[in-house]
Amino acid sequence: MAVASSRVQLVTLRQHALTMARWRVLWIVLAFAFIALTALLRIGYLGMSDRSLRAASLEEALLPARGEITDRNGMPMARAFPAYALWFNPTAMGEDGAPLVRDPKDVAARLKAIFPDIDEARIAAQFAAGKQGYIRRRVLPEEANRVQEIGELALEMPLENDRHYPQGSMAAHVLGYVAADGKGRVGMEQVLDAQLADPATRGTPIPLSIDARVQGALEDELRRGMKLVAAQGAAGIVLDVDTGEVLALASLPEFDPNKIDARGQELMFNRVTNQVYELGSTFKPLSIAAAIDAGVVRDFGKRYDATPVKVGRFAIKDLHPKGTSLNVVETLIYSSNTVTARIADELGPERMRRYMIDMGMNERPYIELPAKGFPIWPGEKWPRLRNMTVSYGHGIAVTPLHLASAYAAMVNGGIWRPATLRKLEPGEAPQGRRVFKASTSSRMRQLMRAIAVFGTGKNADAHGYRVGGKTGSAEKPGGSAGYRKTALVSTFAAAFPMDRPRFVVVTMLDEPRGTVASSFQRTAGWTAAPIVGRLVPRIGPLLGVRPDETRDVDISDIRPLIKEAGA
Repeated sequence: MAVASSRVQLVTLRQHALTMARWRVLWIVLAFAFIALTALLRIGYLGMSDRSLRAASLEEALLPARGEITDRNGMPMARAFPAYALWFNPTAMGEDGAPLVRDPKDVAARLKAIFPDIDEARIAAQFAAGKQGYIRRRVLPEEANRVQEIGELALEMPLENDRHYPQGSMAAHVLGYVAADGKGRVGMEQVLDAQLADPATRGTPIPLSIDARVQGALEDELRRGMKLVAAQGAAGIVLDVDTGEVLALASLPEFDPNKIDARGQELMFNRVTNQVYELGSTFKPLSIAAAIDAGVVRDFGKRYDATPVKVGRFAIKDLHPKGTSLNVVETLIYSSNTVTARIADELGPERMRRYMIDMGMNERPYIELPAKGFPIWPGEKWPRLRNMTVSYGHGIAVTPLHLASAYAAMVNGGIWRPATLRKLEPGEAPQGRRVFKASTSSRMRQLMRAIAVFGTGKNADAHGYRVGGKTGSAEKPGGSAGYRKTALVSTFAAAFPMDRPRFVVVTMLDEPRGTVASSFQRTAGWTAAPIVGRLVPRIGPLLGVRPDETRDVDISDIRPLIKEAGA
């Protein structure tokens, strides 16, 4: 009996254990089912809501939203990065609920305390109208925390891809900006838009020809020069004479591509590529070069009549006459209108016009930027007076970029090349077209150096850098007499080092005033030339040009023709 009882108890224990095991399995199955059901409900919710997850390929996840732009040395100039935006969603608390817990004016005031530059009245009106939309596109993390503290569900902060310009306003007119629709505007952002947005290419940074170090120095010196003479604006460019690459391009006042507002829109106009000016006496070396090249000027010692030139009822005069006759060297050193006009008259309008066309003066400037001004071109047939006035930079209006490209051709051996903002690899420089003979270019390097040493360009003569250049001061059009006597455009066009020119530098000031800093003078020799004199020593070493007092252009054969040289 004892044995039978033990067997019964053993069976009972086995059945109990089996029952407990079945219950445990059932609970585990129910738990997994609950988790699975919860996951399915979550997926369904996300699928039906406006915050659904967007499927993204591995390529999209790893690539930046927009390609990076760098300077020629790889320094980031424009890049994409994730940032918060501030969005007003009036249906955040349901279709029938009020969009905001607090009064719209109160919420707008609280946002104003976080973002002082927003329009409080406009935002309050947007809240009151229940109109969804962006309040701000770029919100810093600390600002996002303060917005969260307001406690309004309708103030949403989605994480978006934003465009950032690490150097701030530097090279703004070169870069442009990216608009709210994700498209590039104004500068290289617009030119390279397709390449920057294409998944096949946006992973590779695009280098520009710009050197950020040179760009910063140019903007700094232009800004300083502009303030010293209370000018309305300034422009400048540094150009490689052998390749056409733009190392720096600046238009002041500048805008900030990180913050596009109404004021920024006004400042987007590019004075270097889009504004045409009568650039005055900076045209004289080009005219003399044309005359030398054509064989009209053979003897630099020949004396030319420097008295006023009368053509019909018009008379061409010199601002500061230096006698009744001048030779070619003195003509450029003293910047004589009368002799330049007489030499141009000998050259003739047809040949003068041909040289100007070869230097691109009759077309929009050659560069990738979308905004390019069309020159004020005298037309097909130039009368005698127009030919004379063009020779010293009046009656024709071009951009500073036109002038820079022409000067590059004048000093680099005679080859004109289009300017470019793309970095060129060795051997990629365009062949260009010949404008001047190599011998003409060699002569012009002598004359340009003489102007900086003995003439109106003395204030640009940075010691050891062998600068050569020419001043130009032209009255702006307007007024009853055709020109505004009190408004000048002051320009200095230069190249360095003149014994082996590598770079052209053009600086321009719009309506400078005579101040203590300029000895109360408004002309280019006192306003624009000093900018070059300060800039060249800053950028020379960065570009591989070091000061050398033992080297210079050999001007021994023209020195006897210069009174200031002690001949």
